[in-house]
Parts: sequence; C-alpha cells; structure tokens
Amino acid sequence: MHTFNELVKDFAERFSVSHFPKEPANLYEPGDYFLGLGGKRIRPVMCLMGNELFGDIHPDAYHVATAIELFHNFTLVHDDIMDKAPLRRGLPTVHTKYNESTALLTGDAMLIVAYEYLNKIGATHKQQIFTLFSRTAREVCEGQQWDMDFEQRTDVSLADYIKMIELKTSVLLAASLQLGAILGGASEGNCQHIYEFGRNLGIAFQVQDDYLDAFGDPEKFGKDVGGDIRQNKKTFLLLHALEVASPEQKQELLRLMAENPADKVARVLDIFRACDVDGWAQKLKQSYMDKALAHLESIAVLSVRKKPLIELSEFLVQREY
Repeated sequence: MHTFNELVKDFAERFSVSHFPKEPANLYEPGDYFLGLGGKRIRPVMCLMGNELFGDIHPDAYHVATAIELFHNFTLVHDDIMDKAPLRRGLPTVHTKYNESTALLTGDAMLIVAYEYLNKIGATHKQQIFTLFSRTAREVCEGQQWDMDFEQRTDVSLADYIKMIELKTSVLLAASLQLGAILGGASEGNCQHIYEFGRNLGIAFQVQDDYLDAFGDPEKFGKDVGGDIRQNKKTFLLLHALEVASPEQKQELLRLMAENPADKVARVLDIFRACDVDGWAQKLKQSYMDKALAHLESIAVLSVRKKPLIELSEFLVQREY
C-alpha cells in the first residue's frame, strides 16, 4: 500500500514528460506550459488509490490516471477563459500568456490526447472505462454550464447549487476512484460505494474551495481571493448568506452584486462574517465528509487498505490551497 504523497510523487514523475508532438509549437507549447504549472494531481492519484484499494496497481491505471489529469487540465484552461481569470497557481493563465484562440485549441488538444491515453488500456475493461469516462466528461460540461447560468439568476437554491457542484466537481473525483476500482476488479457494490465516497467528498471539497476563495490566504491559495464574489458566483457562502441575512443585509448584498463597487469584496466579506457564513460552511463540509466516510466504511476490504483514502479525505477538506 502507498500513501497519497507517495503516489503523488510517483505519478508526477511519470506525468512530467511531454504529452504532445513538437509541431505546431504554437499549439503544443502552451499545453506544456500549463501542465508544467503543476497542481495537486488529486484526481489521477485518486484513480491509483481506487485501484490499490482492491489490489496491486494495474499498469493500465497509469494510462487512465494520465487521461484524467489531461481532461481536468483541459477543463481548467477553458474555465479560465470563461472566468476571465488572470492567474492559475499563481502564474498567468494560458489565454493571458498567449491568447484566447490559442487557449481554446490547446484545451481541445488536451482532451483529444486524454482519449488517446484511454485507448492504450487492455480490452477487458475498455468499454466500461470509456463509458464512465465519457459520461463524466459530459456531466462536467453540464456542471460548468449550470455554473454560468446561475450567474444570471437570482432564484438559485442551495439544492440547485449542490446539484451543479456534483456535476462540475464531484463526479470527476468519484469517477476517478471508480475507474481505478474497475481496473482493480471491484464488485459492482464496491464500485458504487467508492463512487458515493468520492461524490460526497467532492461536495465537501467544493465547500472548502468556496470557503478559501472568500477567506483563504492568497499567498497559499495561489489565486485572487474574492474571485467568486467579484463574479457574483452563487457559492455555498453567498446562498446561505442570502437565506439568513437580515432584510437590510440582503438588500446590501444584492446592491453590491448589481453595482460592483471597487470595495465590493471587503464589504461582502463583512456581511458573510456578520451572518457566521464561515462557521456554517465548516459544519456543512463536515456533514458531507461524514457521509463520504460512511460509504468508505461499507466497502468490503480490509480496513488497513482504506487508511490512505481516509488520510486523503482529511487533506482535501482541511487544505489551505
């Protein structure tokens, strides 16, 4: 059994090669640049961990993990364009460093190369892997569209937001684990439990992400703090604040969202703190973490094999970046 950090190091070394041809350089160099920014490599490592939960890591798991990481980075390149984000991991985004057209094509190339890696796996599980991977890829796109739609709506409920987060964030974490479990020969029941573990963990992960975007340390977070507030994103924090705020606070929040003054972020954070949004978010995060761990507990393997996934869970929901 390997720890999360051991698998991160192992995967990072394997992934550090170039995944693209040399020409045309204006298409592929930006891809190498973006992948070179690093990142936590959480999703591919979850694939390896989902595999190792049920036995030794299958060589095909590295192909699937690489495909997952390329797909994830494709979504980030395109998300940065949609969000007009200047920084990613503290460095210029692809569309900022190059241009939007290049960033679009670079993201497209990453997605195509991801499928080329999937195509390297053996025939035994290929159809099952392709089906889950493609369904998940489509769901992530659906989640991103809901996220953009919500920016223009004033009637988004917490349930709406959670459904969007499941699609945009949770399903890829869940599928990464299940893809690895499939390669490990897991039963259908165990595959379902590990998927639900990942789905609930993904929601807890997003609660923490929303929290860090508002209350995190920009030096550790690597992105502009308050980005969600500036874009009027319907986050866990904003939706709860709108639910519990006094009429005056709610009116002020809606006015700040409509007018976008220069000090908007600071003033919205003042209202969040007055409504104890930060404390509420921590409790919500823990409730989803508890659901995730209950599903992990139900998986029929020795408890010692689950320890790395428990440690990963704690890292994901307690991280500061």
